[in-house]
Formats: sequence, C-alpha cells, structure tokens
Amino acid sequence: MTGRDWEMVGAPNARDLGGLVGAGGRRVRPARLIRTPALGRLTDEDLPVLTKLGLACVVDLRDGSEIAVAPTDRLVGEPRVVHLPVHDPEHPVFTYVSAVLLGHDLDAYAELARQGTAGAMAEIYRWFVTGESARVGFAEAVRLAAAPENLPLVYHCSAGKDRTGWLTVILLTVLGVDEAAIRAEYLRNNALTDSLRAVIVEAMRRRQPELDVDAVLPVLEVRPEYLDAGYQEVRRVHGSFDGYLRDGLGLTDETLTALREHLLE
Repeated sequence: MTGRDWEMVGAPNARDLGGLVGAGGRRVRPARLIRTPALGRLTDEDLPVLTKLGLACVVDLRDGSEIAVAPTDRLVGEPRVVHLPVHDPEHPVFTYVSAVLLGHDLDAYAELARQGTAGAMAEIYRWFVTGESARVGFAEAVRLAAAPENLPLVYHCSAGKDRTGWLTVILLTVLGVDEAAIRAEYLRNNALTDSLRAVIVEAMRRRQPELDVDAVLPVLEVRPEYLDAGYQEVRRVHGSFDGYLRDGLGLTDETLTALREHLLE
C-alpha cells in the first residue's frame, strides 16, 4: 500500500510514516505507523481504507473528557484500542482546541486569547517533555509500536497535529530519521488541512462575527516555533534527545532496538 491508497476525506492530515529514510539508510516500512486525527469524522467511503490497512492497534492520546464530546471513532475489524491520555487540565489550550474543532462557545477563553494562543501552544510543547501524563503516554505508545503484534498501528489525538506530532517526532528520532526530515513531516499538517481550516474559521465567523481570527489560527496550525519549544525543553532538561528517551521516557535499549528492528526495512 502507498500513502495515496489510504487518503481519507474525514482525516485529511492522516499519513503513513513509511518511506522516510532512517538509521543506516534504511527506510521506515510502509503501512506500519499511521498518524491521524480522531477518527470520528470518517466517511463511509473512508472505511474500506482502514479495512485494507488491517489495523492491529489504535492508540488514542485524548483525555476521556475530549472523547466524551467528540464523535465516536469509526473503526473496522477489531483492533486493540489503547487510551493513553496526554492531557493537562491546567492548560486551557487543550480544551480550547477541542472547543474550536467542535464549534463550541469560546467566550470562556477570552483570557487565553488575550495572553496569546501562539505562546500557549509553545508552552504545551514544553509540557510534552516534562508533564507526567505526557511522559507516561508517549513512552507507552513507543513500547506499543515496538511490539510487532501491534502493527499496523494508528495513533491520534484530537486534531492529529500536536500530541500526535510530538509522538511522531519521538518515533522518527528513534528510527534515525534526520531532524530536517522530521520537521518537514511535522509541517506538512498545514498544507493538508488548509481547506479544513478555512471551513472551521468561516463557520466560527458566522457564529461570532467579532471573532479574532489571529487568536484562533495558532491552535489550528502547526508552527516551527512550537517544535523548537519542544526541542529546546529536551535540551534544557535532558541535555540531548537520547537523554530524554532514556531518562524522561524511561525507554530501554531493548525497546529502542525492537522499534528499529520492526519498523525499518
């Protein structure tokens, strides 16, 4: 299967990590690791794509409170579904993103908008590195991906760009993909969701004519400075990404080796 075989209308930024060049020039195996947004908006036409993929495991990084207010993931077959909530109720930007995506009232977030949502997003990426539920959730997701019985594995959060994006950074770094290629893969989100973003902003404008688009766009996009904030926090706290993998996430040589063994051609 190629990435083109499984493009999905209800998950425009879904993509296969296969084909990226990893350690020793070996490529990431296709149709093994798939990153997506939440799967509750898949169309009937999207479902045969999942059938063809033959999912073994679905990792959901959302908190129960996010899952409760969103459409139920549409899945086929009987993949193992693992919930690993990477969520901090102290960070309002988590619920703000969900509120934007689901068309909820944003009045409660006026203070966040005043403080600056771009700054809040960068803060979230720093929290990805140090937050307790982030370290636990991301580490367990890597362990799941390193076990062949869980492949093909799909992983997602709500919009499929931030928590999903940072987990992708972790996985690709372990697999030896270089940082420039990881960054390019991360930033692909914006082009893939361009039309969706326009629809969301227009719908919000109709409900709230006074909408401050500049406050909303930072949570609908990925930006280089968000990724930079995560990388800088890794260096600040752990000195290197390898230190983060071992000390921050508690990943063993055995797990890291297994991930490379099963996911590189």
